[in-house]
Amino acid sequence: MTHQEDAGSLLLDDQLCFALYAAQRAVTAAYRPLLDELGLTYPQYLVLLVLWERGETTVKELAAALRLDYGTVSPLLKRMESAGLVRRERAARDERSVLVACTGRAEELRERAAHVPGRLLAATGLGGAEVARLRAELWQLAEKAQGRADHDR
Repeated sequence: MTHQEDAGSLLLDDQLCFALYAAQRAVTAAYRPLLDELGLTYPQYLVLLVLWERGETTVKELAAALRLDYGTVSPLLKRMESAGLVRRERAARDERSVLVACTGRAEELRERAAHVPGRLLAATGLGGAEVARLRAELWQLAEKAQGRADHDR
């Protein structure tokens, strides 16, 4: 039996979670120089992607889109607000809800950020079909793992 066939293997390189961790770190590192040109961190870039796509949104909706908890998103948004990238305000219709929107500075970054996805894909050497297949498989894995985690609660 090879290591890959041994589901009970405790070898580090046989762990799915470690392969995902290593890939995530490598991809995030590949983003770093591209985002440094924009003055953004990777988490800030993700927040802006959501806001550029959806426009003004609640912190709760933003956290859900990023698959993060409120306690992680809130300090990130505070730092982004201090940097002049987003504005936060209480919703008029529901004082418990906080709305987040891009500032003019963040909207200006949108055009400059348009090259980031293409440059990252070029750096990986993956083709469009490979990327689409890999992304679909990763989303499927995420859904299955989340379903298992929710079931075990």
